[in-house]
Amino acid sequence: MKNIILFISILIFTATSINVSASGGQTEKFKVWGNCGMCKKTIEKSLKIEGVKKASWDVKSKELTVSFDPKKTSLKAIQTAICAAGYDNDGCKGNDEAYEKLHSCCKYDRK
Repeated sequence: MKNIILFISILIFTATSINVSASGGQTEKFKVWGNCGMCKKTIEKSLKIEGVKKASWDVKSKELTVSFDPKKTSLKAIQTAICAAGYDNDGCKGNDEAYEKLHSCCKYDRK
């Protein structure tokens, strides 16, 4: 009986360990300035880069939640990709040329 309990315990521990290592991700939240649903689409589309698993920008709070594999990309690379699309964030100032190309409703007040 002890052997069966020990075996089941090892099985559960192994399954849990595999699940944790498989996710192997990191999640970060930071501010990204923008105004509307079009901004949301552009910001999230800018993060279709290797290593980013999921990105969701909240229009109301201006907060981006991003899950990524730190072995494939970094928070700095993610923030830089958003800046290249024209959006200021906690990590860098958006590209001026890209900002000028944004739709008029997407031109947020820059600091």
